[in-house]
Amino acid sequence: QVQLVESGGDLVQPGGSLRLSCAASGGIFSLYTMGWYRQTPGKERESVASINWSSGSTYYADSVKGRFTISRDNAKNTVYLQMNSLKPEDTAVYYCNARHFLRQDDYWGQGTQVTVSS
Repeated sequence: QVQLVESGGDLVQPGGSLRLSCAASGGIFSLYTMGWYRQTPGKERESVASINWSSGSTYYADSVKGRFTISRDNAKNTVYLQMNSLKPEDTAVYYCNARHFLRQDDYWGQGTQVTVSS
């Protein structure tokens, strides 16, 4: 069983930056593709970014390309999401996800609130 704990959410002005962190425990971190999702009230949870367990290749939603960067530190069992040039439409609860490379089972964190507002 993998446990995920997100941190770093905050209130920030448009154009500002935040770095989200997700600390994992309970599994072999390096065997999991890690991702960040976000959700706003009344909408489905959407994928924001992910980083492959083996190759380290990354995926970004079109809405965040060029502004967000996902990275992982396998020695610290942590995945990060650096968010720059934040916009009001980035306001959401951000969730960390871990998916085992073979079993494909999913684990979720509790979420962290990001609010972009002046």
